[in-house]
Amino acid sequence: MDSTAQTFMQLAIDAAQRVYSTAPNPRVGCVIVRDGQVVGTGLHEKPGEHHAEVNALLAAGELAKGATAYVSLEPCCHFGRTPPCTQALINAGIEKVVFAMFDPNPLVAGKGVQALRDAGVKVEGPILEDEAKALNRGFIRRMTEGLPFVRCKMAMSLDGRTAMASGESQWITGPQARSDVQRLRAESCAVVTGVNTILSDDPALNVRAEQLQHKEAQAIAERQPYRVIFDSSLRTPPESKVLQLPGDVLFMVGAPHSSQLQRFDGSAAKILSVETLPGGRVDLQAAMRVLAQDYSCNEVMVEAGPTLSGAMIQAGLVNEVIIYIGAKFLGSDALPLLQLPGLQHMADHIGLKIVDATDIAGDCRITAQVINR
Repeated sequence: MDSTAQTFMQLAIDAAQRVYSTAPNPRVGCVIVRDGQVVGTGLHEKPGEHHAEVNALLAAGELAKGATAYVSLEPCCHFGRTPPCTQALINAGIEKVVFAMFDPNPLVAGKGVQALRDAGVKVEGPILEDEAKALNRGFIRRMTEGLPFVRCKMAMSLDGRTAMASGESQWITGPQARSDVQRLRAESCAVVTGVNTILSDDPALNVRAEQLQHKEAQAIAERQPYRVIFDSSLRTPPESKVLQLPGDVLFMVGAPHSSQLQRFDGSAAKILSVETLPGGRVDLQAAMRVLAQDYSCNEVMVEAGPTLSGAMIQAGLVNEVIIYIGAKFLGSDALPLLQLPGLQHMADHIGLKIVDATDIAGDCRITAQVINR
């Protein structure tokens, strides 16, 4: 594939990156090119609305006939909330389709490419496949493994502490770093925490749209991610902030007693009984499968204390960690970043690959992939 094709495909990928989340659908961008010029650009903005190909075709109008479509994901060929994009491309007279990656959805998975070829449309791809896959890590994992892509967000001092021994933790990082967290929440289908964090910090866990510098901020205010609380014995106070705000709250519990459930009568929260481990703790993998399969969550962010965050990492469920580091020391009596029991030897370590380190107004954000669990 020549560099010109890569350039146009990058434009399609860039278009898809303009939205925070299209869950449960993948992020997709498309550009229509005729005689070496872009005549239409489209992206999928939210479920139930036109897909990227249709928006690009609408922008191109009659110029789409005989043109080439560059799409960051294999066009769909099935009826969902909208008609198949393959047929829209065929009806518009598109001569060639270049795609970045095959769709992992079993309803598509090569069938879209075949439908186009059967109709006489030239098809080329994959191209810039790695870049396209990075757009939809959660969608891919949900389709192939039945699990969401999980990132664990943490904040610590330069000496690796998250709070004073008293529990005081506001604020380790500055306002710009905290605002950056809003972007991560906006990209997530669910924000997960544990009951101990609810009891100690009373967090809201919502997305504050006013802190987002993006045209989709208003849409985010209307589409809050699920707020998920691991609370095996339902100790969360009904007056907690997380229960007072718009949006869906999901409790992951074992088998609560009826008296515990009565405390939440009249609440909009959903109490989900999931499998438990010996000792009564919720099975973390079972809970993640519930989020992926029953709630169509592509991306999940863990914002929890050292116990739940460490347990998620040790269970092999965390794909990426994002650590905000404040330029301060909190001392040896302060609380640690993670609880990771059982690591006795260097060979027991959990390996990370640092992929980004960014200064945010004097704080540092480190992004790392978990490569050895």
